[in-house]
Amino acid sequence: MQRVVVLGGGESGAGSAVLAKVKGFDVFLSDNGPIKEEFKAMLDKWEIEWEECGHTQEKILNANEIIKSPGIPDNVPLLVAAREKGISIISEIEFAGRYDSAKKICITGSNGKTTTTSLIYYMLKNAGLNVGLAGNIGQSYAYQVATCNYDYYVLELSSFQLDGMYTFKADIAILMNITPDHLDRYDFKMQNYVNSKFRITRNMKEEDCFIFCQDDPVTIGELEKIVSRAKMLPFSQKQQVEEGAYLQDDKMCVKVNGDMDFMYLKELALQGKHNVYNSMAAAIAAKAIKIDKKVIRESLMTFTGVEHRMEKVLKIRDVMYINDSKATNVDSAWYALDSMTTPVVWIAGGKDKGNDYSPLYDLVKDKVRVLICMGLHNEKLHENFADKVDVILDVQSAQDAVAKAYELALPGETVLLSPCCASFDLFKSYEDRGRQFKEAVRNL
Repeated sequence: MQRVVVLGGGESGAGSAVLAKVKGFDVFLSDNGPIKEEFKAMLDKWEIEWEECGHTQEKILNANEIIKSPGIPDNVPLLVAAREKGISIISEIEFAGRYDSAKKICITGSNGKTTTTSLIYYMLKNAGLNVGLAGNIGQSYAYQVATCNYDYYVLELSSFQLDGMYTFKADIAILMNITPDHLDRYDFKMQNYVNSKFRITRNMKEEDCFIFCQDDPVTIGELEKIVSRAKMLPFSQKQQVEEGAYLQDDKMCVKVNGDMDFMYLKELALQGKHNVYNSMAAAIAAKAIKIDKKVIRESLMTFTGVEHRMEKVLKIRDVMYINDSKATNVDSAWYALDSMTTPVVWIAGGKDKGNDYSPLYDLVKDKVRVLICMGLHNEKLHENFADKVDVILDVQSAQDAVAKAYELALPGETVLLSPCCASFDLFKSYEDRGRQFKEAVRNL
């Protein structure tokens, strides 16, 4: 019997272990930290052996294959030792894809992928299709492959999930954009990160579609280097494209296989330049799988957005509080600040992933009056922005950040949590950071 070892006992790891068990493997799961009670209960229910708070090497290095959770860097000593022994190391996505015959719409990119993924899923549900939502969002893909039977999957894929992918194939691959992010995991080399994102195009055939942003210079520069047999469907807000999506006056035009539809920008539920890109990518994907144009149109008009992404929380004393905790990199924060039409009290900071803040200088100078730094190490924010805002100060919690914002914001201004950084110095996750922010706002 083949032995599969799963490293990491979170959503992805526990789901992978269940699928391995269902497929008849000898399974062992190991986590260097504590495992949540819900995942322990799941592993026990499926009679899967597990350990937490440390790895037993001899129980791991006898594996035929290791499934690694995306949060574990490739260079940890245990994985180096496994590689030296010739053990193959893959991601949950690679493993689950072997047992999944559903059509797969896969979305990656530095920004916009969660919104685009959620919007496509919403469209497919509205079209009455039997569809699952997984990857970097929702329930584990492997767990769903083990326990459900879908005709379609909409999968949000992070660069870490793509790194362990070899034979997996998307039927429709969407690359939203590539801007510097997670460079701490890629030896601070942008090209390594770019290569990772382009893994989404692996193994694609003539009948598959690759949807990408024509306006993103990094993507376009890389396209010239790769050989892809898939049908290319670009989207652009700057130029007309033959097939794909583009803007014409105040309309978004979408053309796939010679069939053309348009929609007025003011009708889109998601407003702002970045959301037009998200709507374009989703509309192309929906047309590529021949969803009825009425369903596409209604979905684009009624979709309500994603938690922690430009989420309006409350207006208090004529000050709007916005939760954009999902903005974990510079480009995300750029879009958030660019869409602001009032002066801003900006809450930023956290675990810096090698950020270059210079793209934000002009926007911050123009729009931000107060910068509240919420992180353990705020030196870089001070260095970059001290001469660009009137007031800059430090806090160590979401509660303090909101209290300071409440004290300093003037009527007609916006308090924007758009951190630019990962959350792991003060919070469990960007969701935890966003929820603590919202709770603090509601308690004002």
